[in-house]
Amino acid sequence: MAGKTMQAAQYHPDTNECRVNEVPIPDITDDEILVKIASASLCHSDLMLFNGSLPSGDRPITMGHEGVGYVERCGANVKGYKKGDRLGFLYIKGCCYECKGCLVHNLNCERGTASIQGFGCDGFFAEYAAVDYHNAIILPENLDMKTSAPYFCAGITGRSTAFHGVDSCGLKSGQWMAIVGCGGLGQMAIQFAKAMGLHVIGLDINDTVLQAAKDAGADIVLNSTKPDFVDELKKATNGGADAAVVFSAAQAAYDTAAKILQIGGVLMVIGLPSKPIQFGAIDLMRKLYQIRSESTGPPQQMPRAIEFIAKHNIKPTVSYYKLDQIHEMIEKMQTGKSTGRLAVVF
Repeated sequence: MAGKTMQAAQYHPDTNECRVNEVPIPDITDDEILVKIASASLCHSDLMLFNGSLPSGDRPITMGHEGVGYVERCGANVKGYKKGDRLGFLYIKGCCYECKGCLVHNLNCERGTASIQGFGCDGFFAEYAAVDYHNAIILPENLDMKTSAPYFCAGITGRSTAFHGVDSCGLKSGQWMAIVGCGGLGQMAIQFAKAMGLHVIGLDINDTVLQAAKDAGADIVLNSTKPDFVDELKKATNGGADAAVVFSAAQAAYDTAAKILQIGGVLMVIGLPSKPIQFGAIDLMRKLYQIRSESTGPPQQMPRAIEFIAKHNIKPTVSYYKLDQIHEMIEKMQTGKSTGRLAVVF
């Protein structure tokens, strides 16, 4: 490891902008691993910094919560890892990982000190990062380091969230699942659903994205701006989807999901709008649909998702960038011009 500083893309709360800065390589605690980042990908949740939905502190924060890399150095309490190991990792720190709250989601830790890397503390758009060993897992050899960062979006939205969102609907092989919002997350969810034996309909407002959804394996794709899309979907599914997993962060996407379900179907909340989601109380009273939500959850759930990804060779569509192109990545995601995931490769 040459030198004591590194390049990092940091959010500046005073000016509400991202800059690439020269910063010190992070120190690590006894429970942490210093990771040489191989790739880090941009998530829609990162954009919440700029609209205040997920505010940071009062100092510049290294952005990014999706990353993979190589072990550089281990803290005194870290066992089972060595320099050069290929790691993926989640990103909630400052928690105990074992209390009742943590076993549901690490942000619920009873200590009350949990912090999200990339928001409350430094994240992964940097040459090096400090990772709590509880959050780490050795990557299977068939997972490419250049494309694997999106698997590890934890707790807000993300790839493992896509797995758990699909899986937790509880559908059986042959049933119909609608993926509402077919960007990078939705395309991953389509692959998961097909690997689980489900029939899949992809819904989006962008025909280019819908073609990518078709390429990812969707049986049917429909543009939800067309006036007859609900009728088309219900005809194709014999009455409606058995579950709808919403990856869009728009209220309109949730309104769409409620219209396309079989009676009693599952509406899975994944995408997080900046304002509270609205559902009809009478619809819920009539049990027209049931609402569930998922996230990656605690690290204990991670191995099953990664094992499934490796076994079924599920791969995201990723465009590659350099760190100094972070502004181009942000602009592309903000304007809806990305059809897959955007990653910095170091």
